[in-house]
Amino acid sequence: MLTMTKIDLITGILGAGKTTFLREYAQYHLRQGERIALLENDFGAVNVDMMMLHDLASDRCAVEMISGCGDPNCHRRRFRTQLIALGMQHFDRVIMEPSGIYDMDEFFDTLYEPPLDRWFEVGSILTIADAGMAEVLSEQMEYLLGSEAACCGRLLISKLSTVSEAPDAAAARVLAHINRALTGIQCDRRLQAGDVLAAEWSALTDADFASLSAAGYRRASYIKQFRAETIHSAVHYFMHIAVPEAEIPQMIADILQDPACGKIFRIKGSLPAEDGGWLKINATADKTEIAPVMKGQAVLIAIGDDIDRARIDEHLKARNTDPEYVSI
Repeated sequence: MLTMTKIDLITGILGAGKTTFLREYAQYHLRQGERIALLENDFGAVNVDMMMLHDLASDRCAVEMISGCGDPNCHRRRFRTQLIALGMQHFDRVIMEPSGIYDMDEFFDTLYEPPLDRWFEVGSILTIADAGMAEVLSEQMEYLLGSEAACCGRLLISKLSTVSEAPDAAAARVLAHINRALTGIQCDRRLQAGDVLAAEWSALTDADFASLSAAGYRRASYIKQFRAETIHSAVHYFMHIAVPEAEIPQMIADILQDPACGKIFRIKGSLPAEDGGWLKINATADKTEIAPVMKGQAVLIAIGDDIDRARIDEHLKARNTDPEYVSI
């Protein structure tokens, strides 16, 4: 009898730090000798997070993605098809990172369908929450915050270095925020301090990762206030961008600080470097990270509410030297 493949889900709202954690978590399982697959599940046509995981690909680590197809039913069919393909390969574990705008029912409902119900079993659901997230989010983002944490086996607090509080104080504040969000969606579950892990990813030990791998999940019910496809938070893609490296930080800052661009939570992507390589871009209102990456694609992705794409176009076109620039 074949052993079922465990499938772990890494949830968290836009910009929480899911991909950075996933890298560390995947490397732990590879150190244990497991054969794993990483599945990036995104509504967008371009998945920059997958580019950031590409270097993990090997004969023991497949890196796959589901993208595009704005129709939710089409997207679910692609999700199911990809899981069938992975199930037939009998991995020890599949680790899935969905978009920050995700309907948890899609995950459970799909895994209950044959033949997936014979191949996969839910392992751990781990939710990532940014220590520096705003205390008050939009109604839709509060819904996503609660719904994506409702079933988690553990809550992990990310980006602790960006806040001035001690880790325990930051964890207590974020925990209280998530419990308020759970109240808002009429969920009976309340997370407890024992459900929380607050540490820098680099400080996590193999014992921590083993505990997370065994964290499991909880089935919790809540009122579905929004559908994923009707969330106002939008994602826009700006492609074929070539900007001098020295100008990139100011260009990103100009966009984030311009209220006419909308309420932007995050800008991520990759841009060509002057040495022929690529630069990974990950920026919020509080911090901009620019670092070398092995592979890339000339694209920036803006995530936020009420984004004015034309206004962002103005900022990018003022510095861009690629005549094939396009935004969608």
